[in-house]
Amino acid sequence: MEKKRQNEKQSNIVSFIPTGDYYYKKSIQAMNSGQMNKAYKYLQRAIDLSPDDPMIILQLAIIELEGQRFEEAYDLLRRAYQLDPENPEIIFYMAEVSGCVGIMQDAKNFAERYLQLEPEGAYADEAAEILEFVAFEQDDFEELEGSGEDLYRQEQARRCMEKGDFPEAIQILEDLIEDRPAFWSAYNNLALAYFYVGEEEQAKALLHTVLRENKGNLHALCNLTVIAYYEKNEEDLQELLNVLVKIQPYTWEHRYKLGATLALIGQYELAFKWLRSMQKRGYVGDAGFYFWLSHAAYFSGHKEISKSAWGQLLELDPEKEGFEPWRQQENEFALDALEHNRDFIVEMLESNYTSERIFGLFLLKDTAHKQEIIAHPKWINTEQLGAFEKLFLAYALGHEFDMKNKIEASFLRAVHVPEILLAQYGKLSSLVVPMFQMWFVLCEQALEQNYRFTNPAAIAGANDYLFKSSQMLKVTKKEIAQQYGIAVSTLTKYIDEILMFLPNGQDEQV
Repeated sequence: MEKKRQNEKQSNIVSFIPTGDYYYKKSIQAMNSGQMNKAYKYLQRAIDLSPDDPMIILQLAIIELEGQRFEEAYDLLRRAYQLDPENPEIIFYMAEVSGCVGIMQDAKNFAERYLQLEPEGAYADEAAEILEFVAFEQDDFEELEGSGEDLYRQEQARRCMEKGDFPEAIQILEDLIEDRPAFWSAYNNLALAYFYVGEEEQAKALLHTVLRENKGNLHALCNLTVIAYYEKNEEDLQELLNVLVKIQPYTWEHRYKLGATLALIGQYELAFKWLRSMQKRGYVGDAGFYFWLSHAAYFSGHKEISKSAWGQLLELDPEKEGFEPWRQQENEFALDALEHNRDFIVEMLESNYTSERIFGLFLLKDTAHKQEIIAHPKWINTEQLGAFEKLFLAYALGHEFDMKNKIEASFLRAVHVPEILLAQYGKLSSLVVPMFQMWFVLCEQALEQNYRFTNPAAIAGANDYLFKSSQMLKVTKKEIAQQYGIAVSTLTKYIDEILMFLPNGQDEQV
């Protein structure tokens, strides 16, 4: 009898193994109660368990779409469509997301197909609106090369480049070009990818191929111009500029590309002409458009337009605060000082010595060339930066340090030393550069030994005194102490302290 009861108990035990459908239902319950974060997590779990269920994938795509994460939504919807290409709801959302990512022909095709399948369907009105939108905007969109599949692969490559995965982007674009030998925009993007990995000659060869086969290709001309500018090839740059100034682009895309390129190389009046013409005709741009419009406007004398454009930029990208084109001209430093000399800063950043690289990163914070230097593919390689270099880069980019963290607090005191020195001298001239170089040698050694930098003013004075003494200049401790607002005894103390960090013969290890 006891054995029978045990068997009955065992037969009533139900093994619970969650399925994708289980988490999908949980996500619907979460959405109905307004818990969107939970719904999102449940759907991700549902897809893990049921990766081939198109309706689960569709639901996650809708959440991504509502959150304006269009690229993620597009990836998911393509996946759902491949699994169920006849589902009207998936077809409608393919129309919507295609419009959001700018593939207008696909948006039109999918909307028309949905209305053919379900002319009175739940999304019929929305599908009709998509068709009206495409018809209204068609004059503002250049006829794109390639099918939706081609454009999707190119978009994949672009996202890889944004993440710094250039080898993957190169592979995608090379495969795309092999399949579509006349897909010129893919050649242009591949050239940029090669440029970003340091293959300048390969990049230029691709762009010249485009110009041979597709004469007058504006993107290829602009990309060659940017490469010539970064390489400081004045002869090629002037030849290309002579061509660009004669071009009269019509489409938004071409006006934007030409205007941004001209602004980058300092041809602000011409850049303003094209970017402003777009704005006057009602163009609603992305953050990059307003960035270049603001710079072009400011440096061509249209300061109110510049400030208005910058305000629109900050609404789209608040992190750009501090990059204003007028910011460097409104401070006390002269633009001819070395802290505003792009070539000098780049020379420091590309040095074999860590101390000079952190010197360059220090100067990056307030230089007039900050955006240009950060945007360059080779001047700052974050993956190769050491610990101290990452701290200085964070400082240059305006990172908020935690004073409760001992390491960060010590670093902030350390970086305050050259700030004090720069304030004392007014600007970075060639005469005082060796003093700053000496400081960053000392600073690197002191950071390695966890020095606390407790009195930045006294340390700055000590560095100044040691430098002048080494140059056999007439200087007294009393003069330096008065200059930095400290006692002579305090100055002496810190001279002794930082002398410990001066390498023998000033030989620095990379």
